[in-house]
Amino acid sequence: MDKRDLEREFHMTGGDGKTSYARNSTFQKKASDQAKHITLETLQELYKETKPKSLGIADLGCSSGPNTLSTIRDIIKAVEFSHSQEIPSQPLPEFSFFLNDLPGNDFNAIFKSLPDFHIEVKRDAKNGGCPSIFIAAYPGSFYGRLFPENNIHFIHASYSLHWLSKIPPALYDDQGKSVNKGCVNICSSSPEAVSKAYYSQFKEDFSMFLRFRSKEVVASGRMVLIMLGREGPDHVDRGNSFFWELLARSIADLVAQGVTEEEKLDSYEMHFYAPSAAEIENEVNKEGSFEIEKLEMLEVDKEKGDEDGVSYGKAAAKTVRAVQESMLAPHFGEDILDKLFDIYGRMVDEELAKEDIRPITFVVVLKRKP
Repeated sequence: MDKRDLEREFHMTGGDGKTSYARNSTFQKKASDQAKHITLETLQELYKETKPKSLGIADLGCSSGPNTLSTIRDIIKAVEFSHSQEIPSQPLPEFSFFLNDLPGNDFNAIFKSLPDFHIEVKRDAKNGGCPSIFIAAYPGSFYGRLFPENNIHFIHASYSLHWLSKIPPALYDDQGKSVNKGCVNICSSSPEAVSKAYYSQFKEDFSMFLRFRSKEVVASGRMVLIMLGREGPDHVDRGNSFFWELLARSIADLVAQGVTEEEKLDSYEMHFYAPSAAEIENEVNKEGSFEIEKLEMLEVDKEKGDEDGVSYGKAAAKTVRAVQESMLAPHFGEDILDKLFDIYGRMVDEELAKEDIRPITFVVVLKRKP
């Protein structure tokens, strides 16, 4: 699948149905909450330094769930607090929020929530001082230009930058067949060429991302990037890569049952890469427009089940389905998805009973150089 097709097809499952991202993104919310103090402290530091009358803030890969407006609300409160400490006699700054995701994203789900959001913001306002808030959608890939030059003060990108711009072309041989047979990403049986192909694509994409953002972000502007990663140099571990290995095993189970074909498994690849801290650091330093203020590793708390008594495996299956359904359904057919994710949830629980699975998240704070 080329870059253009990916941009058109890939999106989190929209709406608010039982398999939607809106109802199955609690893992992302937990990570965002654990990183919240870093996000808000960074924003407050930026505001103290610059004190702009109008703040341009972008959420890249905003998706369609409640997490987006929750983040906006937190940002407004944090700036209001800094404002009251720094320049209380001045009017509050205006807020311009630019919500970005690929064109297939369910932006309407966000916009339908805006009337209630504005009511809540007014209710929270102290002394009648409600700031002017402007919210707009900016569909498109963040691996290209999105905004006018020197227009953005703060960028927040949560759980989006581990998605590559395309499937690495080097995964395919001269006949156009994947060399990564039986896997959907980097897995224990992948040849070395596979991890090299994914790493090469990450370097190209992340460098491009930084270069385009350097045009849009003002001097001393900040970016907080929350992304899945891995602890060390090994591409295969019992972290994020293991969840995709289990997805491949689940599909292989369906192949063995005759529910789908082996060729479909062999030809399905994901545009996902979990970088190490050193790989992130190298690309930031090489591109040169930003300096790293923070690079912290989080391990999101795992609960063995949720409040409805659903096991961790079943909850993980719901999250992965909400994230991958838009790509799996056209490739394998929608009719196999319920069975596939029943198997997947069971496999995750079985593996967790043997040994822990530790998905790693990085929080990266970047400051635009003058």
